[in-house]
Amino acid sequence: MQAASHPHPHPEHAAEHDVIVVGGGHAGIEAVLAAGRLGARAALVTLRLDRVGEMSCNPAIGGLGKGQIVREVDALGGAMGVVADATGIQFRMLNTGKGHAVRGPRCQSDRHLYREAITKLVAQHANVELVEGAASGLVLHETAGVTCVRGVRLADGRELTARAVVITTGTFLRAVMHTGEAQSEGGRAGEGTTSGVSRDLERLGLLLGRLKTGTPPRLAKDSIDWERLEPQLGDAEPLPFSHATDRSRFPVLPQIACHITHTNAVAHAIIRANIHRAPMYAGRIQGVGPRYCPSVEDKVMRFADKEHHQVFLEPESLSTDVIYVNGVSTSLPAEVQEEFVRAIPGLERARFLRHGYAVEYDFAQPSQLADTLAVRATSGLFLAGQINGTSGYEEAAGQGLVAGANAALWALGRSAFTLGRDEAYVGVMVDDLIVSNPSEPYRMFTSRAEHRLLLRNDNADERLVERGHECGLVGDEALARLSAKRAAMADARSVLQRVRSPEHGHKTLAELLLRPEVSLASLVARHAELGGLALDPETAESLEVELKYAGYIERQHENVARMRRQESVEIPNDLDYRALTGLANEAKDKLAKLRPRTLGQAARIAGVRPPDVALLAIHVERRRRAQSTS
Repeated sequence: MQAASHPHPHPEHAAEHDVIVVGGGHAGIEAVLAAGRLGARAALVTLRLDRVGEMSCNPAIGGLGKGQIVREVDALGGAMGVVADATGIQFRMLNTGKGHAVRGPRCQSDRHLYREAITKLVAQHANVELVEGAASGLVLHETAGVTCVRGVRLADGRELTARAVVITTGTFLRAVMHTGEAQSEGGRAGEGTTSGVSRDLERLGLLLGRLKTGTPPRLAKDSIDWERLEPQLGDAEPLPFSHATDRSRFPVLPQIACHITHTNAVAHAIIRANIHRAPMYAGRIQGVGPRYCPSVEDKVMRFADKEHHQVFLEPESLSTDVIYVNGVSTSLPAEVQEEFVRAIPGLERARFLRHGYAVEYDFAQPSQLADTLAVRATSGLFLAGQINGTSGYEEAAGQGLVAGANAALWALGRSAFTLGRDEAYVGVMVDDLIVSNPSEPYRMFTSRAEHRLLLRNDNADERLVERGHECGLVGDEALARLSAKRAAMADARSVLQRVRSPEHGHKTLAELLLRPEVSLASLVARHAELGGLALDPETAESLEVELKYAGYIERQHENVARMRRQESVEIPNDLDYRALTGLANEAKDKLAKLRPRTLGQAARIAGVRPPDVALLAIHVERRRRAQSTS
């Protein structure tokens, strides 16, 4: 999308802070820390200081596509990976049976220790102030005909001023919780909602919509028949998320097993018999829920021929007996939840500590944002997290880092920080959002990245540490670690390309590694010359992928170069799409509404066909030539 062209705030515009971040979830944390790392005076405003970094739903970090984002946030100096490593109670690499491009790290977290650790990290940052309070609205000013956001109003009457504001309110905007016929205001159990921020966003002309999310019941550990369940263990030699984590002391905490069971015909029958009492099916919820993490009632109704659905029982903490029932998110009435859950094998005597519920909340259509996550029509306002129509802690963290960094850079009068689709999953996500009007919560998958062989979880540091260091997000220590890793890989590569195997026709070990059945580990085991290589498991993986898939990687780099040529062609911000001849009407409508910044972004808009892009390129070139000769 077209970048916001608003002037930077003048130094004489007095403000208490450079950046105020509203919301203490995963987006808000990364936003305020990014702003602080860049030297901005930053404040984090949150409803409750004891709920900063709360895992509102699943007590886990990472996953397919998501784990790559955590690694990227870490490579850019963020907190999520470091804290996940320090508080994880089970670590697994997912998709190990498939190619390296689609593998994703995941950890089960101790939710209480995670919250405590990340709150401490935020509180100790020299440039960050924590403010407890409910945001009731935005401080707005008119400057040169442009409405500027210059702070936040709190419900208790306080007014905090800033040069830039980042909204990361998660599910709390005009939020309503549903359990069966019962409704109550709030974005999370035990907490309230905010409506004033929504009203001010609408005053600014932003288009808002409604989305829905949900959470499953929590059960008491001693009420579950564990002997009847299938255990799911973590990796025997787990890998941490963060490159800063000391491998010699990892994992930090005792590791636990999760367990698996399944729904059955009896549970499905109970759900079907009561489906009219589910808020979504009764018409009490208008917002659309996540396609890829549906409620159990959606699973039963939409996949009627499926006899059972998998259920994961995941401990929430080492210090409590609370079990998270992953796979049965529900908003059915409490008594119905108890009936169908107790029909599931192993859960016949389940004791409920909390029932599941759904939350309906406001979000802003992300096509109104620039690739910095700044609101294009308003000066000084940035949005990140579920307010942009996404789901997931990891997606929120990635957006928070981008929005917080750019809010700080803008407030300090410095150049913006953006990521391309070929650089990071975070770049893919931001680009996906700003060229769309999502009707359902967005979730990251590896399939969304066309260059996923370049965007592996093992090379996030190689892709992003230098980028982060250039703008000030990353310190010298991370850069030194990257240099050491590259040196170790170069030494190992040299040995592999030099040493030959007599039993294989004197081929080099690098050539042997191209064979599918040959691994770097097997070569190290057979060749003494490789015994002195100082490669940790992750560096060894990066090197093996680089050598084994060199041809495929080179082709992806060639594709990136072609795409960059298209991305480099900027579309004038004032181009009248409806006046262009030859474009399909649907393309005109989509282009006029979403206003892509480049031909590359135009090509990714649903409804804009390759012939439309070709014609658009001709019109843009004609205009360029006309302007150059005038």
